[in-house]
Amino acid sequence: MNLSGIGLWLALIGAGSFVLNRFNYEFKLLAWVDHWGPSTGMLIRVGCIVIGVMLWLAFRRRSKPAN
Repeated sequence: MNLSGIGLWLALIGAGSFVLNRFNYEFKLLAWVDHWGPSTGMLIRVGCIVIGVMLWLAFRRRSKPAN
């Protein structure tokens, strides 16, 4: 898996966690983020989305194999 794929997964997990948290559910992978309070948990979720999108945008063109 390349960095663009990791960025896409990170953004999807962060967005999914953000939506699920609104319905009082959570991914087990990110269940720990609310231990420091709800605002810190939201900050970590948004950070996952932002960093994931940045990775995806930065490395999406470089990930194509050269023929």
